[in-house]
Amino acid sequence: MRRRVAVIGGGIAGLAAAVRIRDRAPRDTEIVVYERSGVLGGKLRTGELAGTTVERGAESFLVGAPDGTESAAVRFARRLGLGGELVHPAAGQAALAIGGRLEPISPGTLMGIPRESAGDDGDTGVPLLGADEDVTVGALVRARYGDDIVQRQVDPLLGGVYAGRANQLSLAATMPALAAAARTEHTLTGAVRAAQAATVRVPGRPVFATVEGGLSRLVGAAAVASGARISLGLSVRELARTARGWRVTLGPAAAPQVDDVDAVVLAVPAEPASRLLASARDASGAAAVGDLTYASVALVAMALPYDTALPELSGFLVPASEGTLVKAATFFTRKWTHLGRDGGPVIIRASLGHAGEEERLQRDDPVLTAQAHAELSALLGSSLPLPVASWVQRWDSALPQYAVRHLERTASARAGLPPGLALAGAAYDGVGIPACIASGEAAAEDVCGYLLDS
Repeated sequence: MRRRVAVIGGGIAGLAAAVRIRDRAPRDTEIVVYERSGVLGGKLRTGELAGTTVERGAESFLVGAPDGTESAAVRFARRLGLGGELVHPAAGQAALAIGGRLEPISPGTLMGIPRESAGDDGDTGVPLLGADEDVTVGALVRARYGDDIVQRQVDPLLGGVYAGRANQLSLAATMPALAAAARTEHTLTGAVRAAQAATVRVPGRPVFATVEGGLSRLVGAAAVASGARISLGLSVRELARTARGWRVTLGPAAAPQVDDVDAVVLAVPAEPASRLLASARDASGAAAVGDLTYASVALVAMALPYDTALPELSGFLVPASEGTLVKAATFFTRKWTHLGRDGGPVIIRASLGHAGEEERLQRDDPVLTAQAHAELSALLGSSLPLPVASWVQRWDSALPQYAVRHLERTASARAGLPPGLALAGAAYDGVGIPACIASGEAAAEDVCGYLLDS
């Protein structure tokens, strides 16, 4: 009997799930990907500025996994025939903007946490954390190294990834290797060293990569490889259990469309996931998933004249204590030298907004661009020339804020799911491209196992 699988959400996690289902399920399995927006890819979206390819969302992905193998993103690119088209950033130093100075980020730190004690990191004779304990990153670091390290070093690095604050983000969810080490080590110095030692670095392997021509190529190739029917522009409003599987209701209430499927991968953010779980009468899962909050960010890209002078850096991060809306900046054409050209523009891409600063982003594009330009000039210590072209990309509710015990809530939500329904995406398993791909593939494995057994 021919099976049908619904993948709700057309971001990279949903697309990775669809490709894995295509690879693992019987060849006649029908896969349908529902994406409420008019475009696939989620936060992977390649754009253009002054004739140069510039990402409007995620910029790159990690090449290696913690165990020294290739990351899920590299493996996925190879599966899609793009393994030979990966490009890497130029080697370059990043900095922190502190008190009007750009200070190079110290080598050997772990998300800004030094390997050496900067405060009272004495051995108390017991592990830093209990066996099942979770704390915020800020609480752990502040207790041993002091508040200055949290504000000046840890906050900006966490903010660059999550747009969040160390005082709110779960250690176990954002830094699992350090959390594991803290359950056996008696000092933060020892825990940082143990976490770093547990991460295998392959000599000569670059840290980051992207796809020649932009990450939207990864999205397009995944859509083709999945062989899925793609439904764009209609929201899935309800998910109901049937005698044989699931009923997916989508479209406007006045003229709903209905699809009956055997299994579902739910690869959408927390709020719509919670709503759909509630409609499927999974109250406990809906509550656990819906507890997650998000931070909004905006990206401002500016093309400056070709002779614009910039520091010899790949970019910089800005601690929240500096008070700027800009939290990070990438010297894009210096970092990605394959995009630069003689006489071409110098492109800076700035990331704006921390968690809780949504109101500060509610300005129209010209005002937001002017503020980013003024703040970048102040942070660099010299007035930048006016851009010859620019754009603003807004990502509302873009980055999940993993509170303490996030992993427990996610595990609880998954444990209570009925067979044939799986969760995937950044709401559960991490914000990076490799994490989202791995999450989608794991959900697909669950669904395929269910189909084989039923």
